[in-house]
Amino acid sequence: MARGTLFHLVRSQANPLKYRNFQSGGHLTSYGTRPLVTGTKTDLNCVTRPAAVHRRWLSQSAAAQEDNKISIGPHRVGEAGNDEKDGGVVYYGPISSTIKKVKLLSLSTCCLSVSLGPVITFMTSTDSNVVLKGAVASTVIFFSASTTAALHWFVSPYIHKLRWKPGSDSFEVEMMSWLATYIPKTIKFSDIRPPETNRPFVTFKANGNFYFVDAEHCHNKALLAKLTP
Repeated sequence: MARGTLFHLVRSQANPLKYRNFQSGGHLTSYGTRPLVTGTKTDLNCVTRPAAVHRRWLSQSAAAQEDNKISIGPHRVGEAGNDEKDGGVVYYGPISSTIKKVKLLSLSTCCLSVSLGPVITFMTSTDSNVVLKGAVASTVIFFSASTTAALHWFVSPYIHKLRWKPGSDSFEVEMMSWLATYIPKTIKFSDIRPPETNRPFVTFKANGNFYFVDAEHCHNKALLAKLTP
């Protein structure tokens, strides 16, 4: 009788003790298993770390997709901050990145046409005349090379970057080569002449070469006045 009364008393005191431990942020465990939720900071970090890594991965993927898109506006923003610290006026071509991507695409298709065009032409239609196959391969190569050359001629005057320090009699520009690489040049204002040509997208002529500046994106009016005599 006394033993049964003592057992009921211990059992009635154990339930409130477990309830108070749970309310105070202690461990929620089950006998024979690992703790599921704990009140320590390390365990909470382990729970939230996968979510943080997932969010970081999504932000990086979104940034990579934005960089791969063809858009209008300069992408070399870091260089602009460094040039502004030097006290120079910086102009960026608004479609510089688009021109570079299109030019790289054109060069890639031209190389593929030159290298694989004849092979594909001679491997297909085995019953056709060899002269006809050669004519078809030559036509494909000529068309691809001509479109690449026309694109370079059309965008060659485009200034991708211009840097000028107020008071200086010269300025620096970055042009694009055949291989879509940037070529720095230094031009003096005294060498600038009116274009005197019907060629589209030409602002001025200097040392026998044509150059184009987008007036809507050139915010320095003093510089724009010097470039358009």
